[in-house]
Amino acid sequence: MTTPFNTPNNTLHDRGLAILRRLVGRDDAEFHPGQWEAIEALVAHRRRALVVQRTGWGKSAVYFVAALLQRAAGFGPTLIVSPLIALMRDQVAAAEHAGVRAAAISSANVTEWADITRQLDADEIDVLLVSPERLVNPTFATEHLPDLVGRLGMLVIDEAHCISDWGHDFRPDYRRIRDLVSALPDTIPVLATTATANSRVVQDVAEQIAPARDLDDVFVLRGPLARASLRLGVLNLPNPTDRLGWLVQHLDDLPGSGIIYCLTISAAEDTARALVEAGHDVRAYTGRTDPEERSTLEEALRDNQVKALVATSALGMGFDKPDLGFVVHLGAPSSPIAYYQQVGRAGRATENADVLLLPGPEDQDIWTYFATAAMPTQERADAVLGALSEGQVLSVPALEARVDIRRSQLDLLLKVMAVDGAVEKVRGGWRATGNGWVHDTQRYQRILQARHDEQQAMLTYEHLDTCRMAFLTGQLDDPSASPCGRCDVCAGPWYPTDIDPAASCSATTILDRVGVPIEPRTTWPSGMDTLGVGLKGRIGTEEMAEEGRVIARLSDLGWGGPLRDLLRNDANGVPIDAEITPALAKACLKVLAEWDWGHRPAAVVRVPSVTRPRLIDSLASGLARVGQLQDLGWLDLEHNAPRLDSSTNSAYRLRDVHDRFNVGPQLMSRLSHLGGAPVLLVDDVISSRWTMAVAARVLRRAGSGPVLPLALALTH
Repeated sequence: MTTPFNTPNNTLHDRGLAILRRLVGRDDAEFHPGQWEAIEALVAHRRRALVVQRTGWGKSAVYFVAALLQRAAGFGPTLIVSPLIALMRDQVAAAEHAGVRAAAISSANVTEWADITRQLDADEIDVLLVSPERLVNPTFATEHLPDLVGRLGMLVIDEAHCISDWGHDFRPDYRRIRDLVSALPDTIPVLATTATANSRVVQDVAEQIAPARDLDDVFVLRGPLARASLRLGVLNLPNPTDRLGWLVQHLDDLPGSGIIYCLTISAAEDTARALVEAGHDVRAYTGRTDPEERSTLEEALRDNQVKALVATSALGMGFDKPDLGFVVHLGAPSSPIAYYQQVGRAGRATENADVLLLPGPEDQDIWTYFATAAMPTQERADAVLGALSEGQVLSVPALEARVDIRRSQLDLLLKVMAVDGAVEKVRGGWRATGNGWVHDTQRYQRILQARHDEQQAMLTYEHLDTCRMAFLTGQLDDPSASPCGRCDVCAGPWYPTDIDPAASCSATTILDRVGVPIEPRTTWPSGMDTLGVGLKGRIGTEEMAEEGRVIARLSDLGWGGPLRDLLRNDANGVPIDAEITPALAKACLKVLAEWDWGHRPAAVVRVPSVTRPRLIDSLASGLARVGQLQDLGWLDLEHNAPRLDSSTNSAYRLRDVHDRFNVGPQLMSRLSHLGGAPVLLVDDVISSRWTMAVAARVLRRAGSGPVLPLALALTH
């Protein structure tokens, strides 16, 4: 390959500097301290390197310059393993500025894969970016990766803390990279980069990329992590109404445009809706946002077309807006390190940026849920291997009908087992390799303890009486951690603490809204015959439930809190069965009043409950009395029906409920006198929607008219 940088009259440094200046678009640009040292270690000495530097320092410049220098020396393309599609798009665009011929293979550009493959074969690509998940793709792993590795010029592992069990954003697919590294000749340079690694993570990552595990041969560059532009603060407010009211009133006071982070999808959607209705130009950005729309929203924020994106962690690693003016958290992340990474997106190219945390008492419950849901168990792994015995290849939906594991947990478990060599992804699904899988109990206990310690540190951060920046960088073992002189502890609160009654009223009005629509189930899960249930295909319209309603999701900002209080368990994990509160009863009546049904229901039927019969009875009887509806009583519960497990996946929930209910003679008689009028079917919580689907089917087959499901809460 011929470039203007490979003439013998130019030193390696001069050629690298010329590339850097093209990359940043400035003729006077110079390397930051440490940048050239890392590039030299990679290119001149073929070393393995780990660069831990704050966001915005210029880690991408290191690997783009090194990649072009490697190409100029006659080496093959650089492979960058990058975690997010948004990051890939940014990196490809940045590479073009430096004359780097870059391409990305991800789920967002499937139509371009064939052309990218042709370019790779023709040696027309300098840098290829792939996600860690792509490494497990059967086609890529067997048809493209071996050839690419055979002529690789350099391997880059971006956001390398994901390799480590101790990294705050550990991902199972990233563990495959250690196998990729070990398969490389020691002469191929490897670069790992991250902005968020404490000493334990640095040690772990260095061990994994070291040639022959020789740590002395790993070039480690760690720089100071404090961001002088950031002004940190924490404002503790007592309830969601006050927190949202503060945003409604003061969002426009924050500089420029920014990000408002929430812990759950529903909280982000609620917050975005509330701010839009209060006149603010914001958009929601969550895991439910379509990939195409995500790109549009990212560009809108970069171009300052919106005041803020209200986002979950889906707007995560890699989003780059150098002049981002603020980051606000409505709810705290579960660790100071994760928090540092998210707030580090602000103020990269500005002198000042505001960072404010508005924590809530519900944060700890959310942390616990996410921490425990991700942990694999031996029992679940054995169930998967049993289902995949005798060489069977099964898709994830087919596996769901054979193992009682929820989809999100099953996907994660398969990734963990694949990394450990127990299963492999092939065309058509997954199959067992013949290797067993043994739960590393000590390892997972250490990880859980580490997560617990991080949560406690986050709680400490919320109530500090010393510098907040020093605390965050100290959590990352930064030896240069020192007071910043800018945060609300060092210099006093820089943010207003007042909440105007009008803003509070606006937030109250929005959070007081009730009535989340519940779409009915329309198709039985595939593979139910393997569970002894003879249901398949579409559910007949004459047996299907109508669209239902709940007051709110359990994770909602407004009614989520009162619902969680009512539906809580005691200290032994046993559901507390109490009568419905007056406030929630009033909310249910409001749901009914605003329900846009075609025909008003004439009667109420209860879903029988093993855990909360008192609660359901008080709700149904109250609705019947106030709404002047006939009270038809309960569906019959099959003898010895067990308590249902809310964690059960879709297929197993249907198995457990498909014959759970009956219409007794008395209820049958009462239904016959309704003349086909709609019936309100009342329960406490809707989770999988199969309880309502089966109960509605039973009622319809007994002669009922349309069945309208109503419950207090939706679990997700």
